[in-house]
Amino acid sequence: MAILRLLALFGFSALCVCNGEQLEVVYQWSLVDFDTPYNYPVNKDYRGDQTVINSVEVGYDRVFLTLPRIWSGNPATVAWVPRNRDGYPANPSPVLQPFPSWDWHVNAAGGNPTRDNCSGIVSVFRTRMDKCNRLWVLDSGVMDSLVTFTVACRPKILIFDLNNDQLLRTITLPPDVTRPNTLVTNLVLDDQTAGFAGGPGACDSMFVYISDSTNPGLIVYDYARDSTWRLQSPKFFPEPDWGTYRVAGESFTLMDGIIGMTLSPSTSYRKTLYVQAFASDRLYSIPVTALQRGPNPGDDGDLPVSLVGHKSSQAAGMATSADGSLVFSPVSETAIASWLPGSPNHKVVAYSPELLQMVLDFRTAELTDNGNIWLVSSRFQKFFRRTVNPQEINLRVMRLLPDRPVYPGVPGVPNALPPVPASVPQNPPIVPGFRFQNTSSISVPSPFNHNVNPVYPYA
Repeated sequence: MAILRLLALFGFSALCVCNGEQLEVVYQWSLVDFDTPYNYPVNKDYRGDQTVINSVEVGYDRVFLTLPRIWSGNPATVAWVPRNRDGYPANPSPVLQPFPSWDWHVNAAGGNPTRDNCSGIVSVFRTRMDKCNRLWVLDSGVMDSLVTFTVACRPKILIFDLNNDQLLRTITLPPDVTRPNTLVTNLVLDDQTAGFAGGPGACDSMFVYISDSTNPGLIVYDYARDSTWRLQSPKFFPEPDWGTYRVAGESFTLMDGIIGMTLSPSTSYRKTLYVQAFASDRLYSIPVTALQRGPNPGDDGDLPVSLVGHKSSQAAGMATSADGSLVFSPVSETAIASWLPGSPNHKVVAYSPELLQMVLDFRTAELTDNGNIWLVSSRFQKFFRRTVNPQEINLRVMRLLPDRPVYPGVPGVPNALPPVPASVPQNPPIVPGFRFQNTSSISVPSPFNHNVNPVYPYA
């Protein structure tokens, strides 16, 4: 079996977009800034260098960001910034607005998350939007998760109608599917219906796969039956040899289990959930039929979890592209790679020691951006080690675009963004031109040997 890994990087270029995609910086911040109201109760220990953007979700008129309270004090743990219909924000570093409102965040921000029977939002790692224009917010219920790991409230899912930001449903995870140290960090929505949101029952048939990263396991929620169960496997656990991360000359240790999850395309012959523990180089697959049939009556080892391949280093987020390829970012390589499972089709999509130091999340915007992949990149290692320089850019939201001419500010050049449904308000026109980085014309020697791949495939 050929060894198919990324080779060590060489200093040919600070930025390489190696296979025709364009890496566009949509937003960027040194440190985030919130539009907090007067007299809002900010934790006395709060510091701006303790707030990390963890994930992105792309709505029709807004981009949603999560900022988990891994350290104390975030004013809000779910926020949004306006999305310009031409694809270019008026301000490359916009002030963050709370979602759905400050009232949902004030208790946890003030250090009293249990007030009002835990009805507010405590700490969110990821949100996901469905075709019915609903935002699913996964609240871990854990404060200060990197230091004291204070379990303030039970983990729950909050479902909001994005047409009016009203709460539609609350799903509190029952005690039999969680553990005392459960930390839910990711969710995948598996829509069981074909067609558009207007069809009968189109919003009712949904399975949700939820990762527990600290007591590694998968929690499955059946929306139609309002039932929940937990599945475990030894393969979900972190590996001690991969618990230390080395990024841009700095290192830190974090023993997290499953974080990265993505589904194979709905047109797949056998729909599959791909999972990866953060502290691991391994990539696994599970047929969704095994997840949907209920609790495992036998041993944890009976769950059909298959090894798909080894990555060149650890990776957090993961997404599926339109052709079914898995897209992920090996941490040590500061690169984005893609691979079509079970095939020799692999490539290095982008490489940048500056822009891609720690990619925490990928999101394929199938509904709202023609399937383009958005990502969150941060200098998480600097936040972790308290070496953040507030004079540098430390947080970015970017997207991968296919190779096509896109020129900011040039009349008559179309963009890829779809029209907004009539029920969703559009932002006013904004002069484009900020932070677009067109790299398709840059010709540089590739820092990779393309006879190698970022994974060992297992056929």
